[in-house]
Amino acid sequence: MATAEILDINPENVWRHFYSLTQIPRPTGQMKQVTQFVMDFGQSLHLETIQDKVGNVVIKKPATKGYEGAKTVILQSHLDMVPQKNADVTHDFATDPIITIVDGEWVKAHSTTLGADNGLGCAMMMAVLEDASLPHPAIEALFTVDEEVGMDGANGLEGGMLEGSVMLNLDTEEDGELCIGCAGGRDVNISFQFQSDVMIDPGDIAFKVSLRGLKGGHSGVQIHLGRANANKLMNRFLKDVVTNYEARIADIQGGSLRNAIPRESFVVLTIPEQLSDDLIDLVKEYETLFREDFAGIEDGISFKAERTDLPAALLPEEIQDDLINAVEGCPNGVISYLADFPGVVESSLNLAMIKSTEDQIEVKLLVRSSSESRKDWVCSSVESLFQLAGAKVEFDGDYPGWQPNAHSALLALMERVYLEKYDQRPKVMVIHAGLECGIIQSNVSQKLDIVSFGPTITGAHSPDEAVKIESVGKAYNYLLAILEKLS
Repeated sequence: MATAEILDINPENVWRHFYSLTQIPRPTGQMKQVTQFVMDFGQSLHLETIQDKVGNVVIKKPATKGYEGAKTVILQSHLDMVPQKNADVTHDFATDPIITIVDGEWVKAHSTTLGADNGLGCAMMMAVLEDASLPHPAIEALFTVDEEVGMDGANGLEGGMLEGSVMLNLDTEEDGELCIGCAGGRDVNISFQFQSDVMIDPGDIAFKVSLRGLKGGHSGVQIHLGRANANKLMNRFLKDVVTNYEARIADIQGGSLRNAIPRESFVVLTIPEQLSDDLIDLVKEYETLFREDFAGIEDGISFKAERTDLPAALLPEEIQDDLINAVEGCPNGVISYLADFPGVVESSLNLAMIKSTEDQIEVKLLVRSSSESRKDWVCSSVESLFQLAGAKVEFDGDYPGWQPNAHSALLALMERVYLEKYDQRPKVMVIHAGLECGIIQSNVSQKLDIVSFGPTITGAHSPDEAVKIESVGKAYNYLLAILEKLS
C-alpha cells in the first residue's frame, strides 16, 4: 500500500481528500457512507450543507470580499465509482478500501478501478471549500450520487437546491480539453424466459470455457478504439461449437456493467465425450484467431477450456439458438459519427451483459447518442432484432444529451484563462459519454452556462484506470484561476 506516497503528492490538499475517498466503499448504489462523510465535511467547515431525497449533497460557501456581486458558481462531480476488478484479485467493493499505487507519473489501484472517475473532481471541490484563502464568487458544491448506472442522482436532483447560473463540471478525463456537450443514453433490457432442459445425453461431458484478458474500458469515450467485446467474441465461438460439434450451453455469464466494455465471458457447455479433443483444439484455434483479429488493440486475450462437473440442466435448444443468432446479428460499437465534429462518435451501442439463470437469460445493452432521433432508431433496431428471436425487450434509464453552446461566455473566459496560463489554446470538445450536465440543466429553472474539464484519466471503468499526477495539479490550479476571474 502506497498511502504515504499518495499523501506526499502536490497539491497536498487535493490528494489528501482523494485518499480519504478511496478509504470509503462507494460503488454505485452504495452511497450512504460516502454522502454522510461529505455532509460531515461540510458541517465541520460551518458551511450550509443540505441533502435531497435521492442523496445528492450541496455545500454552499459564501463569496469572498470583492466577489459579492458575481454570479454564483456551481461546482459539480459525482461520488460513486465503477466497481471493476481483475479475476485474480480478492476485493469486496462493498467493504474494502481501494489500494492505491504510485507508478512513476501515474496513480493507479491494485488490480481494481481507482475511482479517480470522479473522486478527483470531488476532492478538488473539497479542497476549494476548505481553503479560506482563495478568492472566489459564491460557490454551490454539488456532489451527486449514483451517476455510473442510470444517473439517478442527477435525475432526482431537487431544482430548488441550486441558485447558481454558472456550472463547472469536473468529470472530463483529458488534460487540455474543455467539454461543452455530450451524448445521452438509454438502457435496453432483454430477457428470454424458458424451462430448463434436464435431459442430458449420458455420453456428454462438460467444459467451462473462459475468455479473459480483454482491455474493456469506458463504453462511451473509448468505444471508438475498436476494443474487443467479450460477449461478441464468445458468441462467435458458441455459434461454431453448437452448429458443428453438438455442444449444448448450460450457463453463460458475460460482462458486469452497462457502461463498461465487457472484458470477460464464461460459459459452461456439454459435448459428446468423443469430441472433447476437438473442442480443446477449437478453443486454441479461436484464441489464435481472436489475437490475430485484434492485434495492436488487445494484447492479453486468453481463451481456455477445462473439464468441469456436468450441469444439472441445459438451455433449451430453441432458446440457445435464438440467443446465439440474435447476439451474432446485434450491432456493437460505433454506429455513427458527428458531421460537425470530425472523429467524434455520435451514436454507439455496447452489448454489455449476458447472464443466464435457471429460468431466464438477461441481455443488457447501453445505447448512447447525441441525437435523440438516432438514439430512438438504434433502440428500435435492437428491439426488432431481439423480438424476432422471441425475447422480451424493455427500455429504461433514458437521459438527455447536453447540447453544446459555442457562444458560451463561460467557455470564452476559460479559453482566455487557459491561453494566458499555458500559452496554448485548449481543445473544445463534444464527448461521447454520459455527463450529468444536460440532466442537471433539465432539473433547474434557471439557464446554466456549463463547461466540463478535469485531469487526465486513462482506462476508466476498468482495473487499468490511472490518473496522471501532473494533470491533477494543473486542473486544480486552472480551477482556482477560473474562480478568481469569475468576478
